[in-house]
Amino acid sequence: MLYFYFKQPNPNKIIDNALKEEEQQEKHDNNNTNDEDENTNESDDIEDEEVNQKPENDDSDPEPIDQIKDIFLETFVGTFDFFRNKDVNIVAIGDSLTQGIGDESEQGGYVGIIDRTINHNEEVVHFDNFGKNGNRTDQLLVRLEDPDIVESIEDAHIVLITIGANDIMQVAKENFTNLTYDKFAAEQDHFEQRLNEIFETVRDLNSNTQIYLLGIYNPFEKYFPEVEELNQIVNDWNEISERTTESYDDAIFIPIKDLFDDADVNLFSDDNFHPNIIGYERMAKRVITYLRSEER
Repeated sequence: MLYFYFKQPNPNKIIDNALKEEEQQEKHDNNNTNDEDENTNESDDIEDEEVNQKPENDDSDPEPIDQIKDIFLETFVGTFDFFRNKDVNIVAIGDSLTQGIGDESEQGGYVGIIDRTINHNEEVVHFDNFGKNGNRTDQLLVRLEDPDIVESIEDAHIVLITIGANDIMQVAKENFTNLTYDKFAAEQDHFEQRLNEIFETVRDLNSNTQIYLLGIYNPFEKYFPEVEELNQIVNDWNEISERTTESYDDAIFIPIKDLFDDADVNLFSDDNFHPNIIGYERMAKRVITYLRSEER
């Protein structure tokens, strides 16, 4: 029997608006530089102390900020120029990952990062985000009848989808006292059927749009590595998602499970399930890589 035990969160220190803090630090450094002309000796002494001394109980770690910088520099350089001469509408639909739940900067998770990256200097790509926390495949199918979503997909050149994690959670909730692998296996056929219906609905609304389905990661693996069934369940769901995607033209599956396998970096928000900004940065990097590859 497979049991889920939820413990109290014990997250590492999460980067809070990392880029904004970096800008503030740069302004602070510039002010210090201007003061040096009047207080050269005194400033030098203070700077030496600041370099050689670290405040007590300072548990700050600059490494996550450096990682964010690296992600932007490695993948996002040239993205603006790549899309600048294209007339592109991107629509994002799905669950909490599309909505950006867990992003402590509250700027829209991976979709917001892609939006800000591409439209950094001017709007060259229009984004519509219809992510909704908690959405399962059956709920997304209902929402695909919403006139606003319908109109947006009809005009979309690219549709990004995150869906499936809450289908897994629904099985867990409904069978919590008797949770076995067979319960999840029994739901897989239903999940695959609904996923096909989602693709068919999007295709009926827009036969020319490119569909990108993001996979599912395993938020339990970091805390329950001994429960092998959890990892297998996620792998099964990803295999279904990839197989479904491959059965449609102009549809691409984007795996993300491997992005969250780094146990040495905190990639999750306070709830221990949704990505934090670093996790969303990794997702955005992966998605943009696929977008640029397929659009060439």
